Amino acid sequence: MPVTSTVDRPDGAPEGDALPINELFVSLQGEGTLAGVPSVFVRTSGCNLRCWFCDSYHTSWEPTHAWMSVDDVVDEVRGYDADHVVLTGGEPLVHDASETLLRRLADLGYHTTVETNGTILPESDVPISLASVSPKLASSTPTAELDPKGDGEWAERHESRRVDLDALATLVERYDRQLKFVVTGPEDMSEIEALVADVRKAAHAPLPDEDVLLMPEGQTREALAETRTVVADLAIEHGYRYTPRLHVDLWNDAPET
Repeated sequence: MPVTSTVDRPDGAPEGDALPINELFVSLQGEGTLAGVPSVFVRTSGCNLRCWFCDSYHTSWEPTHAWMSVDDVVDEVRGYDADHVVLTGGEPLVHDASETLLRRLADLGYHTTVETNGTILPESDVPISLASVSPKLASSTPTAELDPKGDGEWAERHESRRVDLDALATLVERYDRQLKFVVTGPEDMSEIEALVADVRKAAHAPLPDEDVLLMPEGQTREALAETRTVVADLAIEHGYRYTPRLHVDLWNDAPET
């Protein structure tokens, strides 16, 4: 997937607050409670996990990016006619400059969604309008059979890092949030139920069922066709919310959508 075409691609990070940007574009939010809302997507490169089904392969397994200063990112965002900004990745919170960007966007009045795996906490004063937290299940682990590179090198590291209960509880307490689980099939539900129960026990804030979202795994229309009905039925059965992958339905796996 090409790096976003609107910026140059310097070899190294500039001085000051800067982010490795993989994509920067405007589209419709495709997932979660704000699905369908026009939004500017700021996709950073780099991640502390390696889900085998990662739908942004070039931010994790083979990260590519263009370094942009926070000032330049803000200027690009302001050039679009959208009031919502989605900071995503990869895992955007691995970068300290993401916190600077979120403060700047909040000062400008933008609604910000941060798409995170829930293993990294920002500083307590960082403004986030919606924390879209996607805890990673055991089914995400890149075993040797599922590893895109075929060697299983990341399996142990991913498995040991994929859930941080304290971080999840703090995100639930601190922000408006949605817990969005990528579901590969019915076998994931026992882990989801257990993790939701653990978060509810650990967090000093309610986590209603309507804030727990089940999303079918699938990076293409064809793949989603095999999982969406199964996951919708699971949402009905367990009383959770179903979320589509609207951008996949509309544009398949095209970049910058």
